[in-house]
Amino acid sequence: MASLSEWIEGARPRTLPNAVAPVVAGVGAAIALDAFSWWRSVLALLVSLSLIVGVNYANDYSDGIRGTDENRVGPLRLVGSGVAAPKAVLTAALIALGLAGVLGLVLVAVSGHWWLLAMGALCIVGAWFYTGGKKPYGYYGFGEIAVFVFFGLAGVLGTVYVQAGRVSWAALACAVAVGCFSTAVLTANNLRDIPTDIEAGKRTLATRLGDKGTRRLYLTLVAVPVLVSLVFAATDYRLTALAGLTVGLLLPAVGVVHGGKTGRELIPALRDTGFAMLAWAVCTAVLMNL
Repeated sequence: MASLSEWIEGARPRTLPNAVAPVVAGVGAAIALDAFSWWRSVLALLVSLSLIVGVNYANDYSDGIRGTDENRVGPLRLVGSGVAAPKAVLTAALIALGLAGVLGLVLVAVSGHWWLLAMGALCIVGAWFYTGGKKPYGYYGFGEIAVFVFFGLAGVLGTVYVQAGRVSWAALACAVAVGCFSTAVLTANNLRDIPTDIEAGKRTLATRLGDKGTRRLYLTLVAVPVLVSLVFAATDYRLTALAGLTVGLLLPAVGVVHGGKTGRELIPALRDTGFAMLAWAVCTAVLMNL
């Protein structure tokens, strides 16, 4: 039986900024539209957190039963390490994804935009088939696209839309920036796992691009939030400091990736990119509403 601390580690708490940042950025954009609702924001946050915990447990289960995690370099995997039974991890995944679905249904009901049910269903299906099913799309190089869509565009714009009933250009810019941040976290993760993924037959985008190509992709992705910050600064002087702050936040992670680190040495890049994403979302939400 896995201990409570192992279950918490299995939920991969370091990935939680990927769920929190889009909601924070979306809240900032909603405030700018004079449409902020604290309880709808809380519901959106709970949906996002439930979804990412669900996808993490689902990945743990699916990768574990395939044997992909047998030689894993990163954090503890419950099934791969043998500390938890596959059925127990599957149950945890289904509970988390089910909770995301129920909370999402409540949010759609109170907002009155029923077409959002399709987007919610797509998010849950995408969470499962990332590594689940006979042909998981994460094994064929499409994981980065899914992360950009679900934890960037859907996360930010969905949070804005359920409050304001519309989106703004600022919300779209935030969605692109957060999506690139979140995709960069996955890219750093997959860069670390290139050797073990190749051995396991997992053809992620990183294994297709190779080490150098994946590092270039990471640097390109983190450059996008800097460019978005510059655009914000050009349209509103109050956001002038955002670009410099973004560069400062990203320097530690960029140094690790650009410096050629491998294996466990890349783990700080995941943490620092996630922290930079969350700090960027908070600072942007605050500065755009001064």
